[in-house]
Amino acid sequence: MTAQLIPDRPAPARTRAAKRRYDAAFIYDVPGPRGRRNILVGSVISVALFAIVIGLGLWQFADHGQLAPERWAPFTEWAIWQYLLVGLLGTLEAAAIVAVLGAVLGVVLALGRVSHVKWVRFVCGLYIEIARTVPVLLVIYLMLFGLPQIGINLPTLWKLVVPLTIANAAVFAEIIRAGILSLPRGQREAALSLGMRPVQAMTYVVLPQAFRNVTPSLVTQFVSLLKDTSLGYIVAFTELLYRGQVLASYLHLLIPTYVAVTVIYLIVNGSLSAFASRLQRGSRRRTTAPPTLPSLPAVAAVEHEDDAAGSVSTPASAPASKADHA
Repeated sequence: MTAQLIPDRPAPARTRAAKRRYDAAFIYDVPGPRGRRNILVGSVISVALFAIVIGLGLWQFADHGQLAPERWAPFTEWAIWQYLLVGLLGTLEAAAIVAVLGAVLGVVLALGRVSHVKWVRFVCGLYIEIARTVPVLLVIYLMLFGLPQIGINLPTLWKLVVPLTIANAAVFAEIIRAGILSLPRGQREAALSLGMRPVQAMTYVVLPQAFRNVTPSLVTQFVSLLKDTSLGYIVAFTELLYRGQVLASYLHLLIPTYVAVTVIYLIVNGSLSAFASRLQRGSRRRTTAPPTLPSLPAVAAVEHEDDAAGSVSTPASAPASKADHA
């Protein structure tokens, strides 16, 4: 018997990965053939209705002269787009500041929510619930009209940044807390068994993995944050929508101006949404990739034992054959 008792385990053959689709089976059951057919019919009807609405809108615009070439001629000049892009830079600046401050405060709140100290959990949870229920517009009005009454007058940028940070920090905290709770408890326990202190285990082991798991959600929240910066027109902050309002008043071209502003928002937010989807697919690919099994070497000792057993049995059978001949 010279066959191997433990055969090699070849690595699974690499097949061409099928195009991944979003799987929402954790929300509802996977639809059957009839359900998929109904979804397809509903999608076709929705697209047709949407096309009809767009067509009627364009027809109304054309009927009222909104599609006349002279109304869109100013937007063929670089000076108009440059004026709007300056507002876009203001939007990105405010969003970046809010993202940094909100992420830092969100980490602190998330750690407080998972803390073992009861009063810390209560305070952080109370802040998150209040910040998520109070409208951002109300906080902006408080910064604009309330604080000057007590002698506090913030710069225009911070009248927008502070309310958005208060609101978005609560959302960031919940996203990060979900990432922390999604990790197995063994990650932290393994770090503690290696001699790390609880703070070191959270900093070097738990938080990096939690951030990696929730990065697509954080990018998606940044897209929502970019849209919230449009409230800057209330405090006269130079952002994209505020510049669009000024330009529409100056050119007396309301619809073409806001169409141009909408196109800019679609390009920026669409790019960020595509980036978030790509990160989500990459994260799902890393977590669902099948492990590659290493190949095991042939067991040579088994072959030597089989050969030895065969050599011992041969002399024993030789006298018997001689006796048979005799």
